[in-house]
Amino acid sequence: MTEDILKILLTKEQLEARVKELGRELTERFAGGEPLFIGVLKGSFIFMADLIRNVKLKCAMDFMAVSSYGRETSTSGAVKINKDLNEDISGRHVIIVEDILDSGVTLNYLCGYLRNRKPASITLVALLDKPARRRAAIRADFIGFEVPDEFVVGYGLDYAERYRNLPFVGILKPEVYAN
Repeated sequence: MTEDILKILLTKEQLEARVKELGRELTERFAGGEPLFIGVLKGSFIFMADLIRNVKLKCAMDFMAVSSYGRETSTSGAVKINKDLNEDISGRHVIIVEDILDSGVTLNYLCGYLRNRKPASITLVALLDKPARRRAAIRADFIGFEVPDEFVVGYGLDYAERYRNLPFVGILKPEVYAN
């Protein structure tokens, strides 16, 4: 698998350090509360597991599966909810955990969708931010790292359901996805 990686962008150690820091920041922001973490599947699952272990609060978690990419390298623009929440979010502080804020189309849709359920607040946490590709006017409240306009995989991020298990974030060689 690593032979398909052009360059390691973020090492395992860099990821661990920043996730720990994000956990501290969220603990401070929501001190005294019991926020609900919502992971956007599948990409966020590794990040969310590490993040929530670094949050020193009583909290709950749930997951949503939302798609707009399919097997492509850019969004189709059409967002589909494949798995909705099991938890009632009305009056709760919700923290949406996403692997990458890219075009912003999916997160923008998701925030609007969840606002209709009357949460107390919605906070966005993205491991990676790729502002060069933004198509929707949305920003994360907490960002792990800003990344260049390259196709990145690893630490939960995939291409065609592969590479999620890499312990780092790397740039995928263009010849791998250029078919």
